[in-house]
Amino acid sequence: MITVRGELLEVRLDLSPGAPVTMAAARPRGGGSLVAPHPLLVVFTATERQLSRMSHGYADSAIGRRLRYVSHCESRDEHATRVEILQRDPASGLAVTTALALPHDAAAIGFSHRVTNDGDGDVVLLALSSATVGFGAGPGMLDPLELLWADSGWTAEGRWHQRPLRDLLPRIDLGRYGQDVARRFGRTSRGTWSTGEALPGGVVVDGRTGGALAWQIESSGPWHWEVGHTPGGGYVAVLGPTDAEHGFATRLAPGDTYDAPPAAVALSAAGRDGAFAALTDYRRSRRERRAVDATLPVVYNDFMNTLAGDPSAEKLAPLIGAAADAGAEYFCIDAGWFADADEGDWWDRIGEWREGRGRFTGGLRSVVRLIRARGMVPGLWLEPEVVGVAGPVASALPDEAFFRRFGVRVVTHGRYHLDVRHPAARAHLDSTIDELVERYGIGYFKLDYNIDPGAGTDVAATSAAEGLLGHVRAHRRWLADVQERHPAILFENCAAGAMRMDPGLLSLAHLQSTSDQPDDRAYVPIASAAPASMPPEQCGNWAYPAADMDPERTAFSLVAGLAGRLYLSGFLDRLDAVQRGLVHDAVAVAKAWRHRVAGSHPVWPLGLPAWDDAVVALALDCGDDYLLAVWSRGDEADVTMELPAPVRPPDQVFPATLPSWRAAAHGHRLALAVPAGPAARLLRLKKGHIGT
Repeated sequence: MITVRGELLEVRLDLSPGAPVTMAAARPRGGGSLVAPHPLLVVFTATERQLSRMSHGYADSAIGRRLRYVSHCESRDEHATRVEILQRDPASGLAVTTALALPHDAAAIGFSHRVTNDGDGDVVLLALSSATVGFGAGPGMLDPLELLWADSGWTAEGRWHQRPLRDLLPRIDLGRYGQDVARRFGRTSRGTWSTGEALPGGVVVDGRTGGALAWQIESSGPWHWEVGHTPGGGYVAVLGPTDAEHGFATRLAPGDTYDAPPAAVALSAAGRDGAFAALTDYRRSRRERRAVDATLPVVYNDFMNTLAGDPSAEKLAPLIGAAADAGAEYFCIDAGWFADADEGDWWDRIGEWREGRGRFTGGLRSVVRLIRARGMVPGLWLEPEVVGVAGPVASALPDEAFFRRFGVRVVTHGRYHLDVRHPAARAHLDSTIDELVERYGIGYFKLDYNIDPGAGTDVAATSAAEGLLGHVRAHRRWLADVQERHPAILFENCAAGAMRMDPGLLSLAHLQSTSDQPDDRAYVPIASAAPASMPPEQCGNWAYPAADMDPERTAFSLVAGLAGRLYLSGFLDRLDAVQRGLVHDAVAVAKAWRHRVAGSHPVWPLGLPAWDDAVVALALDCGDDYLLAVWSRGDEADVTMELPAPVRPPDQVFPATLPSWRAAAHGHRLALAVPAGPAARLLRLKKGHIGT
C-alpha cells in the first residue's frame, strides 16, 4: 500500500501481489469520502471482455483482473503531485501505464492510461477505461446516494437531473444468484458533437454526510460514462470510444500503444456544490492560458437576434458605434462575411474563407478599420473543419483530406468534413488563420461547428471511431499550435451553440458559447447551469436587448450575461436612452467584477434549474461575498434560499436604476420577494452575520 499526498487530496493505492492495482481510498484533506476500493481500469479486446455474463457494463474485465503490479514512481512539480504505475498481463501481452495527477490547487485526480502491446502478435483493442472508481462500499451505503447528470441539445443545453441512485440501480441480492454485476445507468455521446445529447460527467452525492464524487471525460470524440453496482458497492466507469457503444476497434501490432482519453474525478465533503467547486478548480488547473486570456474582455457579436449571418458595411457601422459606446472591447463579425453579395444561401459553398465579393462597401478592411478606430479589437467567425460540397475547396483538396467511409467522402447536410490528421487539411486551416491575421489584423476568432459527421472516418484506421478519435486529437493539437503561433489572439469555442463544450476543448478556448437560444426567457436555465460545465469566466452567455423591451425586460436579458461572461448582441443602436443606460451599466458591472468572477465557484441556492422553473438562482462565490443572479419567469412569489455561508442583507449591483426587491437575511438564508416576471436582479451578498 502506498499513499500519494497532494496539497488538497490524498490517494491510497493497493499494490498487493496477486491482484490488479486498486485505488483503495481517496479523500480530500480534512474530510470524508465516498471512494471505495476498485481496480484502476478495464481493458476489452476482441477475444476478452467482461467477466460478468449478466452485464454489458464496465465494472470489470478479464484482462483488467489479470493485470499485475510491476513498478511505480512518484514525482512533484510546480503544478501537481504525480504517480505513474506500470502493470502487465502476461497472458495477453498487454502492459498498462497509469498516470495519476493531484493538482496542488484542486481536490481532484487526473487520470491517463496508456496500453502497450508487449506481446508477439497483434491485439485488437475494443475499450480501455479512462477512469474507474468505486464508491459506497458496505451494506446500505448506496441507499442514501443521489446521482446528478445532464441531458443536452441544441438551444436546450445543460438540463440537469437529480435522482436517488436506487431509483436507477434497484437493490438486488447479487450473491443469491451467484452474480457480481447488476444494472448500470449511464450516458453516451456519439460523433463529434460531444455535448449534443448529454454532458460528459456527473456527480454522486450523499445528502446525509455531504460526501460527493464528480467526474468528467476530456474528449471531443465519442465517450461513455456509467454508474453501476457490484457486491462490493457502486462504481463509476468513464471511457472514450468503445466497441459496444461506438463500434471502436484499434489494432495494436507488437510495440504499438493506445492512449485512453484523459479523465478526472473530483472529491468533496461539502455536497453537490463542493464537488462542482473542486471540478472548477481542476478545470482551471488544466487550462492552457496565455497573457491575453487574463484580459477577459467584453465581446460584442453581430449574430444573435441581429444580422444572423448577413453582414454589410452599412448594417455593421451603427452596431460598431453602439457597441463601442456601451464599452465593448472586442467586436466579432459573425457568419456571412465570406459570401458574395449575390450568392444567397452560402451553406454548401463554405470553406474558402476569403472576403465576399461586393459584400462590404469599401471592403472588409474598411469595416475592420472602423472597429479599430472605435477602440475595439476586430474578430471574425470561422467554421474551419467543414467544406461545402459546392464550394471550390471541395475539389482543391485531395480525398484523403476528408472524412471517408467505405471509399467515399462523408456528406452531412451539404458539407464535407476535413480530417485534420492529413497534412493538406492541416495546411488549409493554418493558412486560413495566418492570412486573416496578416491581411486584416484579426484579434479574435469565433470557431463554430454546425454539423456532426456521425461515426467518423475509416481512413488509416481499424474502425471509423478510431479515425474520429485521431481527428479530434489532431484538431486539438492544431488549436494549441495556432494559439502558440498567435499568442495575442483569442479563440472562442462554439458548435451550434454548446454542442461541443467538452473539457478537452475548454482547456484551450478563451470563451465558450453556451447556446444558440434566441429567447431570453429560455436562456435562463442554460446560463445558470453553464458553470457546472466550465469555469464561470468561460461562460459566454448571450445578452441581446431589443427595442421592444421595457426596462425590466432589458435588465432581464442582461443579467444572463452577467452570470458568467457578458456576450453582447442585439441592435443596440435602436435602443432608447433608458435601455442604453442599462446596457452601459451592465458592461461596467461586467468589467468591475470580471477578475473576481475568474476566481469564483458556482453555487445553486435553489438547486440546479429545471427547464421550466419559475424562479432560478445562481450564486458565484467570490471569497468574501457572493454575486447572486436571480430570475423570475412566473408569478410573484416569496422565495427562501440557503447559501453555504451566513450572509448579510444584499446590495443591488444591477440594475441600479430599477427598484430593489424586498429582501431579508437570516444566517445562511436569504428571503426574497420576487415580482412577476420576466424580471431579474444581480445582488451582492457579503458573507458574515448581521452586525459582524
